[in-house]
Amino acid sequence: MSIAKLCSARSQWFPPTPSFTEVNLPSQKGKVFIVTGGNAGVGYELCKILYTTGAIIYMASRSKEKAESAIESIISLKPAPSTPGNLKFLHLDLNELESVKQAASSFAEQESKLDVLWNNAGTGANMVDPGAKTAQGLDAMMGMHCVATLLFTELLVPQLRASIEPDNPGSTRVVWTSSYLAEGASPINGISFEHLQNGISDRTANYAASKAGTWILGDEFANRHGKEGILSIIQNPGNLKAGSYAGTPALAMWFINPLLHPPKFGAYTQLYAGLSPEVSLDNNGAYVIPWGRIRPNNDCPRQDIIKAITSTEQGGLGYGKLFWEWCEEQWKPFML
Repeated sequence: MSIAKLCSARSQWFPPTPSFTEVNLPSQKGKVFIVTGGNAGVGYELCKILYTTGAIIYMASRSKEKAESAIESIISLKPAPSTPGNLKFLHLDLNELESVKQAASSFAEQESKLDVLWNNAGTGANMVDPGAKTAQGLDAMMGMHCVATLLFTELLVPQLRASIEPDNPGSTRVVWTSSYLAEGASPINGISFEHLQNGISDRTANYAASKAGTWILGDEFANRHGKEGILSIIQNPGNLKAGSYAGTPALAMWFINPLLHPPKFGAYTQLYAGLSPEVSLDNNGAYVIPWGRIRPNNDCPRQDIIKAITSTEQGGLGYGKLFWEWCEEQWKPFML
């Protein structure tokens, strides 16, 4: 491993104390948020924090039973916040594009604006068998983490536009969840177009490619919607005792566990990306590392991914446009 990769790994595996937490989070009363995968892990911890701010929070989940149980547990916590929010269930199954379409439609029927979308939902590398497919026959990892997530986000752009505040630029945001493995285990350039449809046989590499794909889409979203005033931020929540390691062999977990942190710390990374005043439109497309730090592109050891993201006009490979268009082609037959 190169010195650059070692330094990057150390910085993300052993981050400094978080600087933006519930302690210095101002009221969000009147704001509307969506947290996908909010019923467990990092998403649940984020919803717990957001509930104390007075905001309306939609907990998007494929299981109504689990989401309602999570909501009940949050609103039952003591002491009760002085300005409690309003937690609502939104049915969303990223494995099924029709569910994605219906979730966006259901939200639009209830709300005219959306201030922050946290694209948090996903599945761990060892939870999906090699060759597994979504309901529409896409590789499970690319299908859920990239195609379905991008579709959900694009369908919500009208509500995101409606929340833009000219006197508060950068307050409307989309947060994309990547992973340290995006730079630690993904193929050259992050994704391999020849493997998009059927995936990579190695589980870890396939998961890593989908998280690199999320990174690429988040950057391209910034390019496409940043001028409108929508801020797009990609983040690695950190190495956590959460669902991303589910299914990992016990022996491997014996070595990994001492390096993992409680899910709440991942929520702090998400919170920083979604609400910190340190993040502005000048940082659009930025990559946030644990527990809330903006990493400049020139500090990333995977310069091949940075080059892949960079447009052809700027000397890069233009993967953002190419991958975005590939994702659109996958959902097009199901959106008629």
